[in-house]
Amino acid sequence: MTQVTVAALQLAFSDDIDANIAEVSKLVREAAARGAQVILPPELFEGHYFCRVEDEGMFTRAKPLAEHKAVTSMQALAAELKVHIPTSFFEADGPHHYNSLAMIGPDGKVGGVYRKTHIPDGPGYEEKFYFRPGNTGFKAWPAAGTTIGVGICWDQWYPETARAMMLMGAEVLFYPTAIGNEPHDPDLDTSRLWRRAMIGHAVSNVVPVVAANRIGTEDGQTFYGHSFICDQRGDLLAEFGATETGVLTATLDIDLAKRHRAAFGFFRDRRPELYGRLVQDI
Repeated sequence: MTQVTVAALQLAFSDDIDANIAEVSKLVREAAARGAQVILPPELFEGHYFCRVEDEGMFTRAKPLAEHKAVTSMQALAAELKVHIPTSFFEADGPHHYNSLAMIGPDGKVGGVYRKTHIPDGPGYEEKFYFRPGNTGFKAWPAAGTTIGVGICWDQWYPETARAMMLMGAEVLFYPTAIGNEPHDPDLDTSRLWRRAMIGHAVSNVVPVVAANRIGTEDGQTFYGHSFICDQRGDLLAEFGATETGVLTATLDIDLAKRHRAAFGFFRDRRPELYGRLVQDI
């Protein structure tokens, strides 16, 4: 039987990268003590979610992979605790900037980088000002005896992201996130839609899903948490509400999910020869 214990972290962040790394590290240690092998912090935990506004001064926060404190700190921690930590960071690559994720393994090494594919643009989420669309393609990595896929925030709304990672062999999907209220419509609460979208990926791909979001209010923008772990049937195994700080853990039965996936026949009955319209512009 192949099992993997996964964790999602939920917490609020200051705009002090060292303080945030310390808080994330504390929760990573707690998750590892509970037996977690793959531990997911939220998106861009290095500071406040700076994409709320367009400010050219924010580009100074971006650093190359080998120099970014969030990455190097998690590398040291992963090596110490012998865990995998998919780590979101603001990446500078020459003149280009990306919303990226370093897949850090239990040896402390970066097994690869994924650059966020889908970049949102709207009130409170002005990411196109800061980030180029990712040029890595989707990724799936071996981890803890299984294979995991990681999408970043806005990626989580796209069924194509989940399906692409599944076709690459992913057996658990992870989504680090920074999402909250909508400044243009204070009455719009997307937390239920956000969860349903990812649970839909779980059901239609018969795969467990792990989502980690931030909480707290940053410069008037409130992030709604609701991090969760669900199984391959979309049933919630662990969940937070809008304000809890802490660690969610769950042990996933990878072999059972694989059998369920085969029995449902979604991948058997695919008709890719008829899906050409999906890769054409509207």
